Amino acid sequence: MRVLLTGGSGFVGSYTVPALLGRGHTVRLLVRSLDKAVAVLERRGVHATDVELVEGDMLDAEVVARAVDGCDATIHAAAAIGVTGGGHISVLDQNTIGARTVIDAALAAGHDPVVHVSSVAVFVPPVLDVIRADAPLGRPRSHYGRSKLLTELELRARQDRGEPITIVYPGGVIGPDQPHLDATLEGIVGARTQGWPKTTGGVCLIDVRDLADALAATVTVGAAAPRRLVLGGRFFTWAELGALLDELTGVRAMRVPLPKPALVGLGSFLDLLRRVRPIAYPLTRDAADFMSTMVPTDDSATLAALGVTERPAEESLRDTVRWLSAAGHMSAKHAGLLAAPDS
Repeated sequence: MRVLLTGGSGFVGSYTVPALLGRGHTVRLLVRSLDKAVAVLERRGVHATDVELVEGDMLDAEVVARAVDGCDATIHAAAAIGVTGGGHISVLDQNTIGARTVIDAALAAGHDPVVHVSSVAVFVPPVLDVIRADAPLGRPRSHYGRSKLLTELELRARQDRGEPITIVYPGGVIGPDQPHLDATLEGIVGARTQGWPKTTGGVCLIDVRDLADALAATVTVGAAAPRRLVLGGRFFTWAELGALLDELTGVRAMRVPLPKPALVGLGSFLDLLRRVRPIAYPLTRDAADFMSTMVPTDDSATLAALGVTERPAEESLRDTVRWLSAAGHMSAKHAGLLAAPDS
């Protein structure tokens, strides 16, 4: 099949390219920068001649229409995660309009399936002890979280009409060579270097390579039935994750007692302080809510449906910390046994 992939120069998207090629698909990428895409793909072992490249923005309906033309399926992995997107467009507008533009065009072109990469964040704060695909949706406050929720509501309405849309809900994505650190890796770096939180809740972690394999596995002939696939990965309490990273690195991170009220209060205070000065510690009010309320996900149905197996979390964390050290995001002091040789 010829598959259109958005976000191909990002973390998840760039790893999905070789996963799709490995399954025999032809891959076309919609990217904002050809140079950036070529550089990132080279690091994934993919040459520019191995894929078809279309330069343009997911908000540009004409470009998107050209990109979907001649393809059989779409994976929409592009998303803005900062305060503003390109051209000072808010993340809320960029993500919702971008998803709508891509998915409208893909469905109009007869693509089957059309896969949207969402996030377990749409279920947070969770109502139940385990997150499944039928769990109640959450109430995010950030523009990013709200953009995911609004898109989720739109896509679920379309699924109810029988449109061939697959929604995938990954947890916090880890692994080597992230082009720009997101909240998950920023949080690990900040906790290892500035104090590991002793609090409630936890985090679900999925290796980017496993997520890429899963996304590639969603592209199958005749997968027209709407699907919702939870793939949070392994759940760790903060105590469990801190202890495992201490063991892998041979270095114990300082512990910082942060009961939920204190964590939420500190996140709110840092949000206010960031309005007047930069703050390095990666904690916000939204992150505090997420950290203190997260519960495990039930990935069993997704793994069985897609026929994929997740690698051990220890392997993922080793590779992640090794790369964080080699890339200069974590000092040898905090990476310990996993520090880059020349760091």
